[in-house]
Amino acid sequence: MAACVDKWHPTHAGRLSRSSVYRYPPDLTTDQRPVAAAVSPAVASRNGNGGGWCTPGSDEPDDEVWDELRAEAQADAESEPLLRKFYADLVLSRPSLEAALAAHLSAKLCVPGALPQDALRDLIAGALAAHPEAGRAARADLLAARDRDPACDKMVHCFLYYKGFLALQAHRAAHGLWSDGRTAPALLLQSRASEVFGVDIHPGARIGCGILFDHATGVVIGETAVVGNDVSILHGVTLGGTGKESGDRHPKVGDGVLIGAGASVLGNVRIGAGAKIGAGAVVLRDVEDGTTAVGNPAKAIGKKAAPQRRPEDQPGVTMEQRWSDYVI
Repeated sequence: MAACVDKWHPTHAGRLSRSSVYRYPPDLTTDQRPVAAAVSPAVASRNGNGGGWCTPGSDEPDDEVWDELRAEAQADAESEPLLRKFYADLVLSRPSLEAALAAHLSAKLCVPGALPQDALRDLIAGALAAHPEAGRAARADLLAARDRDPACDKMVHCFLYYKGFLALQAHRAAHGLWSDGRTAPALLLQSRASEVFGVDIHPGARIGCGILFDHATGVVIGETAVVGNDVSILHGVTLGGTGKESGDRHPKVGDGVLIGAGASVLGNVRIGAGAKIGAGAVVLRDVEDGTTAVGNPAKAIGKKAAPQRRPEDQPGVTMEQRWSDYVI
């Protein structure tokens, strides 16, 4: 298949305004929100909630994430001459993280002869410009990968090579389109991301920030699912329904949750803040805050004696998959 031709020039290159802060989409009302609605000021630490990018009501930090990512790209390009053009095209020549995301995702998701790269890039860039919360969340996601994944030495490597991160950013653009009533292009991005990255997220799903999809292959998230902030999800996880019923039918995952590889959470169930779902578990009922659930069907095996952890100590942030610290 022929390579997509890059003929696009960025039209949405502006940086984020300081007046806008990350929030859940406005169509999610309080009574639909079993996950945490607000984030405490402590979450703004480097180890939780994306270094301040997710904290509602706070001043937006300087764009240190983009500056650091560019510096990492420059260092790699200088040490590896083979990569200079690659890094220049996708990072160093771009005026903002949003412009770089649009360039990178369109190069991955275009279809030669049917879906031109320049048109797809305009679509993604427009969605990101119309929904600046997506750019803030992307920055928190980069910090999450750098801080939680021991294999991720640099954010630029996550940005360029980690399909979980790229699939999540494609979803953020698709969700923006979906929220604006543009269902056809939203479903197009979902379909292409599923084909290219092996991650299938319905554009209607609401996903917080500071999210890590570790390895990511086989992750499936349904239309009415809600995922809070600082959540880590390993490969092969399904947040799905239980049959043909319509309406609100998918899981609601609270802040700081860790979901192990191959786990399935099915139906409109609540996973409480700071919970752990063990690898291979099949969850059909609510899981309380700070609880570990394992098995098929999943059962709670204990609750931490002091479940009110600091945000940076939540399982979704620490990636601690053992449960020896729990009282059974």
